[in-house]
Amino acid sequence: MDCSLRKSGKETALWCVLACNAVRAPGAQNICHSFCFLNRHYFALPTNPGEQFFMFCALAAWLITKAGRPFEQPQECDDPNAVISNVLSELRSFGRPVDFPPSKLKAGCGEQVCYVLDCLAEEALKHTGFSWKRPAYPTEELEEEEITEDDAELTLNKLEEDVAEEESDNEENYIDLNVLKAQTYRSDMNETAKQEEILQSTTDAAEWNLEVERVLPQLKVTVRTDNKDWRIHVDQMHQHKDGIDSSLKETRGYLDKLHNEISRTLEKINSREKYINNQLEHLVQEYRSAQALLSEAKEKYQEGSGGVTERSRVLSEITEVLEKVKQETEEKGSSMTDGAPLVKIKQALTKLKQETTQMDIQIGVMEHTLLQSKLKEKSNMTRDMHATMIPEATVGAY
Repeated sequence: MDCSLRKSGKETALWCVLACNAVRAPGAQNICHSFCFLNRHYFALPTNPGEQFFMFCALAAWLITKAGRPFEQPQECDDPNAVISNVLSELRSFGRPVDFPPSKLKAGCGEQVCYVLDCLAEEALKHTGFSWKRPAYPTEELEEEEITEDDAELTLNKLEEDVAEEESDNEENYIDLNVLKAQTYRSDMNETAKQEEILQSTTDAAEWNLEVERVLPQLKVTVRTDNKDWRIHVDQMHQHKDGIDSSLKETRGYLDKLHNEISRTLEKINSREKYINNQLEHLVQEYRSAQALLSEAKEKYQEGSGGVTERSRVLSEITEVLEKVKQETEEKGSSMTDGAPLVKIKQALTKLKQETTQMDIQIGVMEHTLLQSKLKEKSNMTRDMHATMIPEATVGAY
């Protein structure tokens, strides 16, 4: 996996699963090349919905497989709704709540996608027995401050080093005890001789003082200061305290003067306020009385406006009824003065007369036809009666 996937702390379990198991997981070679370039914000921001959705499905399938559940690796031509449904069903089987619609996962990014991947990664960690360990912090070496050493000054550390070197040389040189005793005796004798020589010194005092003045700068010893020493912090605290005290002495006078000025100004404002209140007391009383009268007038106006509103409503109802009556009266008057019904009646009578005439003609024709049929029947009967020969079958029938 790419080292860019490493994150500080347990920000999410997904990247830890990828980093720990992508190389040694069976079947991970097929999708590892797709994950090695993922950054930590890949599923948080929309960049390419199609690519992000496929990466989400492939990663979710791999995590489900790592969690111990068989899951077929999705393809780009698969139905997205079916793949999402299968992933969510597996997530519910792990006991994880799903309180969002499946359509939220089609974008391939967002809070819901990160939630699903995080839950599946945690289940994969549980199944693989992964455990978090204490982080190993690298030891940081403190950089020592470089101090320029002057040839004319000797530091305390340098003196200690010189003494340690001399002691080590003595230990290497004086190993034999007898030799050490002999040398010690000789050194004591030399020191006694030197002391006697010093007591009997004939050195000039002026030359001695000149030599002391010449060597004095080289005998100056400086102690290296450490910024982490508590003594330095205490000295700094004392310095800051002294600075604060000195600044406070200067500013306290200005603050006292400002306080006195503000107090005098407040007293003047209070006195002026009392004076104005005393001078305008009668105006305030008049204003209060005017306010009381105005409130009473407003109450009366509200009462009167309420009665007017009720009467206006009644008037509107009566007006509506009057309009209806007027409309009915106008309709009846227009129907009484209008000659259209009379014309219709005359037309109807004319039509009835025509129909009556046609009926009379038809009746006459029918009567004529009936008369013709009767005469014809009568002539047939007369002819039959005067017939000279009557058939026997007819006589037997009668």
